[in-house]
Amino acid sequence: MATKAADLRQKTPDQLKERVVELKKEQFNLRFQRASGQLENTARVRAVRREIATIKTLLGERAKSAS
Repeated sequence: MATKAADLRQKTPDQLKERVVELKKEQFNLRFQRASGQLENTARVRAVRREIATIKTLLGERAKSAS
């Protein structure tokens, strides 16, 4: 399930980076499942991609405000 941006804002940058790593692994596995025809929930690919983008946006905002 996709995480809300408000929930993500409460996490530390280290926690967000760990979440990105987890999502990248999931994205990799989903890509393989799609290629082999085993992917059942096709909407999950898009949800994972969007959650990664949301986290990277939050990290960028924090880096920009810190400097």
